[in-house]
Amino acid sequence: MKFTLSWLKDHLETDASLDAICERLTTIGLEVEEVDDKAAYKPFTIAKVIEAKQHPDADRLRVLTVDAGPAVNGGKPLQIVCGAPNARTGLVGALALPGTYVPGIDVTLSVGKIRGVESQGMMCSEKELDMSDSHDGIIDLPADAPVGASFAEYAGLDDPVIEINLTPNRPDCTSIFGIARDLAASGLGTLKAPKTPSFKAEGETSVGLTLDFAAEDKGLCPGFALRLVRGVKNGPSPKWMQQRLIAIGLRPINALVDITNYMTFDQGRPMHVFDASKVKGGLVVRRAQAGETLLALDEREYTLSPDNVVIADDSGVESIGGIMGGEHSGCDENTTDVLIESALWDPMNVARTGRTLGIITDARYRFERGVDPEYMVPGLERTTELVLDLCGGTAAEKKVEGYEGYTPKVIDYPFSEAKRLTGLDISAGESRDILTRLGFAVSGEGERAEVSVPSWRPDVEGKADLVEEVMRIHGVDKISPEPLPSAGAVNEKILTTLQIRSRATRRELAARNMMEAVTWSFIPEEHAKLFGGGAPALKLSNPIAADMSDMRPSLLPGLLSAAKRNAAIGHGDVALFEVAATYENDRPEGQRRVAGGLRRGTATLSGSGRMWSNAETGAGRSVGVFDAKADALAVIEACGLPMGNVQIVAGGPDWYHPGRSGTIKMGPKIVLGHFGEFHPKVLEALDVSGKLAGFEVFIDAMPEPKKKATRTKPALTLSPFQAVSRDFAFVVDRTVEAGAIERAAAGADRKLITGVTVFDIFEGASLGEGKKSVAIEVAIQPVERTLTDEDFEALTKKIVANVEKSTGGVIRS
Repeated sequence: MKFTLSWLKDHLETDASLDAICERLTTIGLEVEEVDDKAAYKPFTIAKVIEAKQHPDADRLRVLTVDAGPAVNGGKPLQIVCGAPNARTGLVGALALPGTYVPGIDVTLSVGKIRGVESQGMMCSEKELDMSDSHDGIIDLPADAPVGASFAEYAGLDDPVIEINLTPNRPDCTSIFGIARDLAASGLGTLKAPKTPSFKAEGETSVGLTLDFAAEDKGLCPGFALRLVRGVKNGPSPKWMQQRLIAIGLRPINALVDITNYMTFDQGRPMHVFDASKVKGGLVVRRAQAGETLLALDEREYTLSPDNVVIADDSGVESIGGIMGGEHSGCDENTTDVLIESALWDPMNVARTGRTLGIITDARYRFERGVDPEYMVPGLERTTELVLDLCGGTAAEKKVEGYEGYTPKVIDYPFSEAKRLTGLDISAGESRDILTRLGFAVSGEGERAEVSVPSWRPDVEGKADLVEEVMRIHGVDKISPEPLPSAGAVNEKILTTLQIRSRATRRELAARNMMEAVTWSFIPEEHAKLFGGGAPALKLSNPIAADMSDMRPSLLPGLLSAAKRNAAIGHGDVALFEVAATYENDRPEGQRRVAGGLRRGTATLSGSGRMWSNAETGAGRSVGVFDAKADALAVIEACGLPMGNVQIVAGGPDWYHPGRSGTIKMGPKIVLGHFGEFHPKVLEALDVSGKLAGFEVFIDAMPEPKKKATRTKPALTLSPFQAVSRDFAFVVDRTVEAGAIERAAAGADRKLITGVTVFDIFEGASLGEGKKSVAIEVAIQPVERTLTDEDFEALTKKIVANVEKSTGGVIRS
């Protein structure tokens, strides 16, 4: 938001300096981003042409003798070569001396020769000084302009421009009047009361006006005011208005358009003007029909839908409500009758329409934040007065449709809330005074008050918003830093179990030589379908790119794409992981917390690449299903789950290789994750090559840890008896899982058996068709006494019986 200092002082009576105003703006939350003090215009001087002679070697050039006043060149005239057609004896204009930077042509002048004649400066045009687009001739000032004086001061170009960084929750300060109101409330001057427009209205506005909405859609246009002004003369706007618009970066067009732009910034009230002669029939405010088009004022054609609100006449759409008018009904130098529109629009609809159509305008910027509804009609009156003053004409009576008035929000506000939320000790009297100065109506006595919110503050919803208002005017700089009070005891844990497990997972995977990646939460539809997604409920209504249309059902598509990009630039052996959200549906419980990762090429735990010693270390081999399994189990262990309860089941989702994948469970119902090598068809569809294995672990599916009565660790109990181990080899069907044998053996005696490990698997013709041998080592730890041969014999029989019962296996002879 830009404005000039003089423009601000139109609404604020103050003697404060520019620096003081900028400091106060930042203090009250309107952070100053940049100040242009117009120092670049200070070198330009008013000068008079004493004599203008024809250049001896150029028909279109003249040699001027210029008087720049007593302070320049010791009062001696300067010689300047000029090609302007209006250069003549007696002309008074703006002079740039050597060494001066000329902004309009981005050149720093120096003494030079033009066609053999020395030139000691430049007589400037308006375009060369960035005053306008006019470059037909040099600036021609009145004959009484003071020679030798500062041109910037004379022409009003020394008016500083202030730019503030306006946050989205301050729609009231999208106007210069609103900024002045805030500064006045902070004590930096007095707000000037706006002058009530005074003009005579004659006759009726003959153009019909209809708000054509269903009952549930009336909020799309809560109010519409219209007035016809006949007999206007539309030419250039006054110099003072043009200068202000140029200063804030707007291009003057004509008086009618400049007035609407002026009102947008001066009062925060976007207006629109129609050429009444181009409007056929009456105006209708309605939803657009599918496929309707509009050639807008930016000379682009837009295709509309019923989601867009438009102003139309008998010929079709004339304007997109709250955003931009149409080229067809725009005002030009031939306009004699004009319709002035002042309307209210639904902020959400304006924001969606602007994003969908890709239109950014000053009107959209204000309407999507919320304009003052009570200024709809006064804004029409003020705009009418400006049109009559600058363009002449006769105003008709206004038409107002749909507006039902403003009902203020009333907030029950305890004054102690400021102390509770900010630590500032602000008295009830000061709080009342601040809120009153800001335009809030405060009623009630004592320590509580009923506060009515003014119409220009749609952002104020509750007590905390009022505290913010009081705090910023009282002074954020008055909040003194204080140390937090000591709790005097060890605090309870602050992080949730999910947060703790997420952090532990990141540390564990990073320690396993994996690099953390951050990928997009939205992926192409074809990628989502490959990993169980693609549901209509998970499609984005307004994706940032066509190939990012769906919320991801899995972390793996993004990680596979990242691995592909790394391989394309020569980093083929990568190990990546991510801990983030995936989406199963559009409900809150459909968002999962997942740890996913993959390894490519030779990026195993023990290292990647080729080396002579890799045969011993195991590095250099291609990754496989067991690497992914190890990573997944490491995550589960890092999260603190008892690994004895974890089970591995063969097979996984369709995107894994059916014979080289597994599912991790805890009990029959809880699925903790999946791992495996990727299915070749999935890799082909993603255009990913190479050896890849990955996993996903569902952190939010892990049961909460049992709460312990104490944090003290139990006493360490060591058995004084010697631990022993026994080996067994069972012949089972080839389809029997080794894990089933482990579980059966461990269940024979959970008190004595402390561990079961598979150490050999053998298949051969000697075992029979479809058979295999699985050898296990059973660790046995006596607790109460040394075991006898009879004890071992009995335990052995239990182990063999359990395995036979559970798997059908028999001891290998």
